[in-house]
Amino acid sequence: MTRMTSPVLTPPGGPGARARRWWITGVVLLLLATGLLAAGLRGGSEIPVAATAAAPAGPGGVPVPAGATAPVPGGVVALGQRSAPVELRIPAIEVSVPVTELGLNPDQTVEVPTDFAKPGWYRLGTAPGQVGSAVILGHVDSFRGPAVFFRLRNLQAGDAVEVTLADGTIASFAVTEVATYPKDRFPADLVYRSRGDSALVLVTCGGEFDPVVRSYRSNVVAFTTLTGTVAAR
Repeated sequence: MTRMTSPVLTPPGGPGARARRWWITGVVLLLLATGLLAAGLRGGSEIPVAATAAAPAGPGGVPVPAGATAPVPGGVVALGQRSAPVELRIPAIEVSVPVTELGLNPDQTVEVPTDFAKPGWYRLGTAPGQVGSAVILGHVDSFRGPAVFFRLRNLQAGDAVEVTLADGTIASFAVTEVATYPKDRFPADLVYRSRGDSALVLVTCGGEFDPVVRSYRSNVVAFTTLTGTVAAR
């Protein structure tokens, strides 16, 4: 049986790093308002809600209010309202499947899907269609045969990717590049960090198979960019 191992430790700017930044900010605020110390300690969290559910930043780092939109490069308007992806469609490789949600393991690595037929969205990051980099991971195969992202490596620039969100909105993307990286050199910054646009990144395993650990030695990454959205009816 083959499996997809987590391609990266806590993503840059992810909950671990954000928690530290929020903690530092909290200390400063507490020093300025010592009367809130007890409440601040009681409300502490390793992954602050405010860090994971904050409104996405638009151009120049200005926050985008919930329900608003934000222009991104190319004249496309990104979504302001955060909504979880529920379905993924990639016609070029005949993928049309529900999407699950992924978080972090106790060791701060990103979870991988438990269902080989369904990909998972990293829910502690950006939602598809928002400003930032949304990430969906899926398996390449199992002992039973090909899994949901078996043909991800075959995608080409311009291929369409569609994501239906829980609120009914459809976010459309186009593939810009497909690349393979050794797992020990996984480009976490490139995959998880916002570059001021609205991107969807698809990740699976690939490259040479290691029969000893029964896992692939590389990751295949498909980068896409937002081409448009259709509001829920």
